[in-house]
Amino acid sequence: MAEDDDKTPARVTITDYAQSHFRYFRTAEGTVYAQRNGHPVARPMRSQGTTGSHRQELIVGMYRDGVGVFNGTALKEALDLIEALALYEETHAVNIRVAPGFDGATWLDLGRDDGQSVRIHPTGWDILTPDPREVCWRRTQLTGELPLPAKDTGGKGIDLLMRLCNFATAETECLAIAWLIGCLGPSVPVPAPFLTGPQGAGKSTAGRMLLRIIEGMSGDLRRAPKDEGDLLAAVAAGWITALDNLSHMTPDLSDAMCCIVTGAESVKRALFSDGDVFRLGYRRPLLLTGIDVGVIRPDLAERLLPLRLERPRIRRTEAELWAEFAEVLPVILGSLLDMTVKVRAMDVETPTDLRMADFAHLCAQLDAAAGLGALPAYRASLDDLNDDVIEGDLLAQTVLKHAESIEPGAEQRMTSTQWLHCLSRLHSGEELRPLPKGWPTTGKVLSDRLKRLQPTLAARGVLIDNGRTSEGRYLEMTRPAGPPPPEPQRAF
Repeated sequence: MAEDDDKTPARVTITDYAQSHFRYFRTAEGTVYAQRNGHPVARPMRSQGTTGSHRQELIVGMYRDGVGVFNGTALKEALDLIEALALYEETHAVNIRVAPGFDGATWLDLGRDDGQSVRIHPTGWDILTPDPREVCWRRTQLTGELPLPAKDTGGKGIDLLMRLCNFATAETECLAIAWLIGCLGPSVPVPAPFLTGPQGAGKSTAGRMLLRIIEGMSGDLRRAPKDEGDLLAAVAAGWITALDNLSHMTPDLSDAMCCIVTGAESVKRALFSDGDVFRLGYRRPLLLTGIDVGVIRPDLAERLLPLRLERPRIRRTEAELWAEFAEVLPVILGSLLDMTVKVRAMDVETPTDLRMADFAHLCAQLDAAAGLGALPAYRASLDDLNDDVIEGDLLAQTVLKHAESIEPGAEQRMTSTQWLHCLSRLHSGEELRPLPKGWPTTGKVLSDRLKRLQPTLAARGVLIDNGRTSEGRYLEMTRPAGPPPPEPQRAF
């Protein structure tokens, strides 16, 4: 009986083992993670996954070290105590695939079991195992393994990649390179490349190749989810979200994509609770493929990067194509890392007239490093997207038509209701054509639509502003005096 009293409780044995072999911490959102000593990969305490959960990791470790096998009650009591203690520790961020490091460096997770990763620093890049207190990797079932990148490639990996893809022009190729470099930066919002072209141009294949350079050979495209919740779940589980064969884009999906590209936070009620909430902050690279998605909303157009492909003259089998890609992937990745180091070393001015200023700055750096003309190509792509927005929006067309009657340098001010009557009469014309479906029905709706169209109309020399006087609110339309801004040089 005395021996039983002196026996150490199982929960204490488990707790002592866990705290001596793992580091426990919490994120700023309050999620507790476990990290094996000396290893950069962290696992969430509450993970109940069938593979890779911390609970399984702890059970296997104690069994292999001869500590013993314990029942579920003892494990639960020990893990509950450890999780409670971790809430008093300092916070630490966890990252998927890319992460900021010390001294201006960034890291790329290769997805390897040994934790080896790529450290990209101002003087080059190296393959190292990061200090767990510098980088904590979060892995999911979408985290594929990348090969060790090749050194001293001489830049030939970029040429190998472009030979495998069917990009229509050299300008399109340099935009694809700029996007890949942007994906290696954890703090650089990048526009979403939209791979388009005729049927049979290899859009899905090229999309998979761009994706697998960053996400490994297990990365793949997926169909657009039915609702925002499913989309956010996919976004949270990986670094690049790639949607294939888009043929239609609902307003909700368009808004969700805007949030993914530039960043947002989703707050939901925590499971099995009445008052607790679960926070999910996200900003991820996004990739799309499709022939035509119909009308593009102006706010999404500013966040897209159209990459046009052409049909190949010589067809190859899937097996041959992917065997060659897997063989040259280490060289492609090595060349991309070399180019990333050169680009980041360039000191250039940031263009201040573009919505995605960080990506525009990256394009300017790429031009300084390699002279590829990425920034003019990016400007031209945005100009093409503005044309697409105007062609698909009758209200924008009507506003531009009305603006032709305004003298340069003059302004016209009316209430939103007066503007609605004016534009409606102009659209109907002398034939009294019926107003189309979706035409604004109230002044408030018109005002909201014009706010969305502001960047598109400004690119065509028409400024829309709003304000308030003692008589009420007004909308003002202006055509700036002087010559219009020069048209960007079209790259394709």
